[in-house]
Amino acid sequence: MTGLAAVLLYIAVMIVLVLSYALPRVPQVLTGKNRPDAWGRDQPSIDPPLLVRAQHAHANAVENFPLFLGVVVIGALMGKSATVIDPLACFVVYLRIAQAVTHLIGTSFWLVMTRATFFLSQIALIGTMAWKLCQS
Repeated sequence: MTGLAAVLLYIAVMIVLVLSYALPRVPQVLTGKNRPDAWGRDQPSIDPPLLVRAQHAHANAVENFPLFLGVVVIGALMGKSATVIDPLACFVVYLRIAQAVTHLIGTSFWLVMTRATFFLSQIALIGTMAWKLCQS
């Protein structure tokens, strides 16, 4: 998998996450059960815990995406994708998927620690790619 393909897969993961909590809201609005503005950020959540976790997993993916995208694009612009980015980029996405799934499963101590490990591993890989680009 190339770095740019990994970026596209990361985007697909974010789309799945956002749809997983946004789509269940549509029937609630259409049937009048909830108002369209019932999910304001300044209001307590009315979603079931799984949808709240999906929303948090999506937000976390969005927060880290610019770092990943930046390194992949810079690597491509430097002509270093094949040697620096491509060997590691797929693992960033695999770890992101693992982190999201773990986030969806629950919030026990061990799940949170596992999720943190997946997160820190992604950051380490992105940092490694950036470091290698600086050394090139």
